[in-house]
Amino acid sequence: MGRLLVIGGGAAGSAAALALHKAGFDVTVYEAHPDAAEDIGAFLTLASNGMRALAQIDAAPAVTALGFPLTGMRMLDGSGTERAARPLGEAEDPALRYRCLRRGDLNTALQAEAARRGIPVRHGARLVSVDEGPDSVTAHFADGGTATGDLLIGADGLNSTVRRSIAPTARPRYAGERVFYGRTTDAPRLGAATDVITFIRGASVAFGHTASPEGETYWFARVAGDPLTPEEIAHGTPARHRDLLVPLLREDTTPAAGIVAATADDILVTNATELPRGMPWRSARCLLIGDAAHAASPATGQGASMALEDAVILAKALRDAPDRDTALTTYDNLRRPRVEHNITVSGDISRGTRPRPAAPAPRPGDGELIEQLEWGGR
Repeated sequence: MGRLLVIGGGAAGSAAALALHKAGFDVTVYEAHPDAAEDIGAFLTLASNGMRALAQIDAAPAVTALGFPLTGMRMLDGSGTERAARPLGEAEDPALRYRCLRRGDLNTALQAEAARRGIPVRHGARLVSVDEGPDSVTAHFADGGTATGDLLIGADGLNSTVRRSIAPTARPRYAGERVFYGRTTDAPRLGAATDVITFIRGASVAFGHTASPEGETYWFARVAGDPLTPEEIAHGTPARHRDLLVPLLREDTTPAAGIVAATADDILVTNATELPRGMPWRSARCLLIGDAAHAASPATGQGASMALEDAVILAKALRDAPDRDTALTTYDNLRRPRVEHNITVSGDISRGTRPRPAAPAPRPGDGELIEQLEWGGR
């Protein structure tokens, strides 16, 4: 193959570009936002599997320079009683510890690393359509520009334009919860270690919080109910979000209500959504990765980490397979059981049909993951 086009400069797309470049491919990233910092977004946690994927493409230092590590978790009930505590992931290895950071900071760091390696990142390139021919694929952008390559990788997220050309009937569906994210420097001091995240199983709200070494408290809340309309998401105010959450959190005797009440303007809300399992991810010259292919509710916290796995395993498949079709088939076979299991488990937690486990259950592919990610292996 000659030229590869990556649509989307988020974690999936930027990491894919880094991995493909390392594998020797000519790759360009096309990002809709006009600026790397446009989409600041909520905070997220990268799990050990995501950090392992970054290490394989020499991108871990760019990410560990951001945010802060998480080495343990606590689980409380609505009375504030601790029900479980354990290490998180591979906490004994500093390079593989969970990491808490802002989504936009992660995207910016990976895009900057791509640019440092000479990978073109074109901002303001909003995809409108894809034309696939027998010998090439062409991306058409809103500004009238085009780009032609041998393979187009759709890493353009939940509302993927690339997906419309591959699976036109597949639509994101509501997973049963509204999800709120917040950050504050004014939360009550709780005395907890800064490398621990606390989950609370409350009467009406599933809540989580952690504090950075600088004293910022990051939190999320998952609330069952009807989905918010696009207008409610676009025009809702932090005050309205607080007014909804605080009375629900006061049903419990935990610090959660005080944390939210202390949060001023930095509150975001979204609907938990997921994509249907079994939908096609590829055509002859297009492939979906990350949330464009397998978006799940955020309940398991694995979305970004599994997107980073995608990037490494795709690059290795294209590097090692004898032809494009074999590579894409290999990629699909390796990734689908694992990521679709995550859609199921995360959706079940959001819908309340499965409790959040005190310790993570084994996932398909866990035993093979290290070998699949190892850059020098096949």
